[in-house]
This record gives sequence, C-alpha cells and structure tokens, in this order.
Amino acid sequence: MWKKAIICCLGTISSISIATPVLAAEKIEFNYPPFGDFDVSVKDLELFVNEGKITPDFAFYANRTKPEQLAQLRGFLGTKFQITPTVMSQFTYSPIGEKMLLRFGEILQTRNRNNGFHALRSALILSAASPEGLTLINIIKKYSSPSIRLNLSETTQIMGQLSELLQKRDIVVSQIQQLSNQETANSATIDFTQKPDIRQPGDFQSNKFTFTLHDRDRDGKSKTVLERKYDVDVYLPQPKSTTVKDSAPYPVIVISHGLAEDRNTFVYLAQHLASYGFAVAVLDHPVGNSQQFQQFLSGIASPPQPIELVDRPLDVKYLLDELQNLNATDARFKNQLNLQQVGIIGHSLGGYTALALAGGTFDFEKINQECNPNRSLNISTFLQCRASDLPPDNYPIKDDRIKAVMVMNPVNSVLFGDKGVTTIQIPVMMVAASQDIFTPAVPEQIRPFTKLSSQDKYLVLIENATHFSVQSDLPTSTSVIPVPQGLLGPDRKSVYSYMNALGVAFFQTQLRNQSEYRPYLTASYAQSISQAPLNLSLVNSNSNEAITQLLDKLYQNYPNISNQN
Repeated sequence: MWKKAIICCLGTISSISIATPVLAAEKIEFNYPPFGDFDVSVKDLELFVNEGKITPDFAFYANRTKPEQLAQLRGFLGTKFQITPTVMSQFTYSPIGEKMLLRFGEILQTRNRNNGFHALRSALILSAASPEGLTLINIIKKYSSPSIRLNLSETTQIMGQLSELLQKRDIVVSQIQQLSNQETANSATIDFTQKPDIRQPGDFQSNKFTFTLHDRDRDGKSKTVLERKYDVDVYLPQPKSTTVKDSAPYPVIVISHGLAEDRNTFVYLAQHLASYGFAVAVLDHPVGNSQQFQQFLSGIASPPQPIELVDRPLDVKYLLDELQNLNATDARFKNQLNLQQVGIIGHSLGGYTALALAGGTFDFEKINQECNPNRSLNISTFLQCRASDLPPDNYPIKDDRIKAVMVMNPVNSVLFGDKGVTTIQIPVMMVAASQDIFTPAVPEQIRPFTKLSSQDKYLVLIENATHFSVQSDLPTSTSVIPVPQGLLGPDRKSVYSYMNALGVAFFQTQLRNQSEYRPYLTASYAQSISQAPLNLSLVNSNSNEAITQLLDKLYQNYPNISNQN
C-alpha cells in the first residue's frame, strides 16, 4: 500500500498537470496517514526535468515509480505550452475558467490548506508572461504560496474513480465493437466492391454562394437584446453533365460548427454532400466561432454567455427562413431548395445545436442537480453548466423542417439529461470517438443514443479517434486553440472518408427515401471501409437493449453517468 500511495501521488501530480499545469513553489506537501507528512522539493524536480538527474531525496519517490511513469512525468514537467499571457488571463477570468480553477484549487491547496484558486491563476498568467514561457516547472516557480498542499485523500479518490471509469469505457467500446461484429455476421453478405463507392465524389459539381445574414429581430425570441450578424456559405449542386438527372429541388443540409470552429471546419463534408445533390448551407455562428473566440482570447471580446445555448439554434432557424425567401425570390436559388426535407449536421457544441433543433429539451432539474456544485470528471460539464444561469423556460428551439440529424462528438448529457433527449423522434446518427476527453463517448454519445425515441437511429464508434479527428486540416480551416499533437490523434484522412460515406448514405435514405442507400447504414459496410488504427464500428437500434444493460451493469455505482468521464 505504501508503494502504491507514492506512485499514486506522483501519477496524480503529472495527470493534474496535463489539465491545469501547476505545482508548488518550493515543495509539494502531502499527508499519507498513518505515516505522516511528506514533501517533494521543487529544486529536485527542476534538476530531474532539466538534466535527468535524480537526487538522493527525490530517489525516495523515483525508486517507487515505474520507469515509464517517471519518463512521462519528466516529459510533462518540461513541456512548453504555446499560450500567451493574454490568452491565459482571458481564460482564467472567464466564468468557465474560474469554475475549473476553483475545482482544481480544492485539490491543489495553499500551505494553509486554503483553496489554491488565486495562486493557480497568478502562476499560470505569470508563467505565460515570462521569457521561459508556460512550462510546468516555470509555473512552480511563479506559484504565490511557498508550497502547495496536495489534498491526497480527494486526489486519490478522484484518480481511482477516473481509472475505473476509463476501464469501464474501454469495456463499453469493446462490447459495441462485438455487437457490430455480430450484426455483420447475422446479416446477408454484401459485396460492397460491386456497389458504388460513396466515399468518392458524386455526379454533381457545386457553386458556392456567400452572403451575410442580419437577424435584427432576435430580441423576444431568445430573451436577449443582441442582434445577430453572420456569414453563410451555400453549396448549390449543378449536374456535371447533361446525362446526369437533375434532382432539384435539392434537400437542404445545414452544418453547425463547434466552439472556436468556423464554416470552413467541415468544408470537405459540405463539398462531398453537394456532389450527391444536396444543397449544403454552412454558417458561422456569430458568437463562439473561430474569429470571435480569437477576439475573446485577445481581450477584445466577451466570453460566450449562457443565452448562446438558445441563440445558436435560432441562428439555424433564421437561416432556414432566409433560404425560404431566397428560394422564392432570388434567381440563383429560385425553386432549387427543398426546405421541407432538411438535415442538420453538428460537431461538439454544434452537435448540441442540432439535437436541440431536432426536439431535445433542457432538463433544468438535471442541470441544477449536476451543476450546483459541479463535481464532474467530465470536462464538457463546465460548458454545459452555463445553462444553470438561464431562466427556466420552454425556449422556441425545435424546427419541424428538420427531418434527420447527424451529430459528431455532441455535448448534451447535462443539458438534456435522459429526459430531454427522449423527445427527439426523428432519425439520428450519433458519432463517437473512443479517445475523446472533451466530450467523452459514454456520457455524451453512447448513453444518449440509448435514450433516443427514434427506432431509426445509428451509433458510429471510431476507435482511437479524438474530439478533433473529424475536423478538417485543410488550409481553409482555422484553429485558434493550440492543441497538442497528442490530442489530435492518428492521421484523419480515413475519418473524412467515413463521414463522407455515412453522411451520403444517411441523408439519401432519410431525406430522399432512396432505399438503395440503406445497405450502407450497416455494420458490414462500416467494417468494409474500416482502416486501422481508426477502426470503425456501427450499430443500430437493434443493439439498444444490449448497450443499455451493459451500461446499467457497469455504472451501477455511478447513477449519474452523465457526470462522469
């Protein structure tokens, strides 16, 4: 037990450092009953990081740690994060940043056992402003308390829970893969090499039209006085040749981006869907897009407010209204758009947007339960808990023009809970990534999938993918958040082909009712295009009961699974 405690302490320091890179100024202190107080010298750590040397005092801990853990710790402590002091200041003074620091301050306390909130904030900002830059060792030296008191009992409990939850996540991933394999084995054999390869572009080219929308009448709809002005790209299909049957009016698909993304993030998917005869409208939400988020991080814009959870879906509703007007009056679009057959795609916060438009409703009882206080191990709840500042109301979000939804890494577990997601009755494709630490697969996609009312639903699981695997890495895509390479995951090209093919199959089936595309919405097709290490699995509503039983069994000690990783 003694050896495990020491390893736990060192492992905890490194793990917490990843999320909030802070250690003590002169030493790290912790109490391990019944053996008493212990400490780790910062000078010893600095010598270990810079030169790889292990002093006699530090050897007491190093000798009780596995070599691979020790090497990982050294790497974490010496890693330089490319974050400016302005960006760090903006984040740590934002509502979400403050709540995260308060949570970590309960674990990383000052010498007097007070919450380390203020010491953490100043250390982060001062370190980012120093010539050495933002490194964990540099943060140690900028920490305003002479030492940091590691709340070892709570840290040990959290790390134990996190380790257990990650193990359970891996079991769930493995079981879904097995269910997908069973579906393949039980279905009729299809030779997809003899069928059209829908990963390749279709028979249409597209003209892109860009225009600016200005919603001057937003007040009263979302209870905010702000007007909304935003840009939209519309990809309008055109047959490549006279031999191609023109299928106008074209069903419309809207793409809603996530936080700090923009309308170029999914240009690959927009162009591919347009090549199959869909009119694709991709908007820049005016708050939380890459440009506005960059302004926020630069100190010249405010952070997104809670009402943004209402305004985002209303951006899409207004866009659809304007497309109806263009379809009736503009020669470029006249009678080209079928706005009674609309699909929507969303990623991350855009996934929430899509699910809300499909009929998902706020569960304010769940929100208040999970957020006051927020004890979550799920990072996305810090964003979702912004809804606790919204006045409880039935917000006018659902849009009946939307007939099918495809969401990638959506955030929704606290916002909707189990109750709010059951009101979605249209077809849904839910895409999850096994290594997503920002919107973790089990609470944010797999559990909500089991609660969807629609019997025409699909769960797509990409093993080894991360939150960023579906994002375009083309020059047109702008990233304003410095994401370490390790969080980007393996090469994304195969994921693009997955999303392109499944998007075509799903919307051809749901919006055009073309039954010849339904075979592509099967486990056997997913298996046929799967490429390691980003292995692709797909299950449908037939696996709902098996997944539900597995979750209930595995997470019986975690009744509020949405509050976990």
